[in-house]
Amino acid sequence: MTDTRGQRPSYDTYNGPLPGERGGTQPQGPYHPPQAYGTPAQGVPAGGGATSGGQGAAATRKPRTGARTTPRTRKARLRVAKADPWSVMKVSFLLSIALGICTVVAAAVLWMVMDAMGVFSTVGGTISEATGSNESNGFDLQSFLSLPRVLMFTSVIAVIDVVLMTALATLGAFIYNLSAGFVGGVELTLAEDE
Repeated sequence: MTDTRGQRPSYDTYNGPLPGERGGTQPQGPYHPPQAYGTPAQGVPAGGGATSGGQGAAATRKPRTGARTTPRTRKARLRVAKADPWSVMKVSFLLSIALGICTVVAAAVLWMVMDAMGVFSTVGGTISEATGSNESNGFDLQSFLSLPRVLMFTSVIAVIDVVLMTALATLGAFIYNLSAGFVGGVELTLAEDE
């Protein structure tokens, strides 16, 4: 195989400008780096027409003004198309039991605080004097509002509340599924937390 490139110059005796340096033969003035896209001054049409070489050219490329400083938050738009009535019933049953227990505990604490403050004895004495006569002592509020009776009444209310809340939540899931079939359901926009 023969070398057809001819004689190459010796780099030891070369005194011209190196690649990337400005030589003395270039005109003095501002430096213009080479452009990736052609400009109308170079014979490329501004509308993006084809040059004589047959290549399409776009408009003049604009430099980037700067990097993005704030992170982009991704958002997703979702739609609740169906609520499973079985899962709604289970969750509402557990939540209503928790609410019933809180109701019973709150009633017991409230009764103890009012009894420690003497509310039942004072109000009970006033009511017994107002409703009493010479033959009877009147209405006894303290025996009527005793702690076991109050807790039993509150427990009955809590059990009724558990049954009603569970039934109403399950019925609400069925009604939501019917209405979502007509209008498409509730739309939610979720954003990713950075």
